[in-house]
Amino acid sequence: GMLATSHPLASAAGLQILLKGGNAFDAAVAAAAVLSVVEPMMTGLGGDMFALCYSPKKGKVEAINGSGRAPALATCDFFRERGMAEIPNRGIYSVSVPGTVDGWAQLLERYGTLSFKEVLQPAIDYAENGFSVAEIVAAQWKRNAALLRRDEMAASTYLINNRAPKHGEKFANPRIAAT
Repeated sequence: GMLATSHPLASAAGLQILLKGGNAFDAAVAAAAVLSVVEPMMTGLGGDMFALCYSPKKGKVEAINGSGRAPALATCDFFRERGMAEIPNRGIYSVSVPGTVDGWAQLLERYGTLSFKEVLQPAIDYAENGFSVAEIVAAQWKRNAALLRRDEMAASTYLINNRAPKHGEKFANPRIAAT
């Protein structure tokens, strides 16, 4: 097997799953889950997931749409009544119901060979025990620190003493591990 991700720990997690007997779908979910821990500003549980999957049994490509759904009451009138001419880019009114985890579950149910627990374990381990923050991730985190400070929960989850983790610093995220 072969894996390519934006972070070596995610690639290693996918490889670990392949060596354990999992298939490419299991490895993809494991790698994505690790990315949500080690690159939280790039991918995460609160986002979307899309997959095109080839089914040899059916002889065709199938799609899984793990996109977030807009709440039923998020109508044009809802935003206008709050003085908004458009949906904001940030804040509570900009989000949808996350679809990532459901997309992963669908992918594993249809094509996976390992349990959800087995596939998520590498991400849980990094979140519980920590990992060394990569240089590019530290720079991206630092650029987003002011934004994280605006929300008490985000700051307490993703900042260390109100600052972004530094390159090489060990960072753990027990909240995402518990999730």
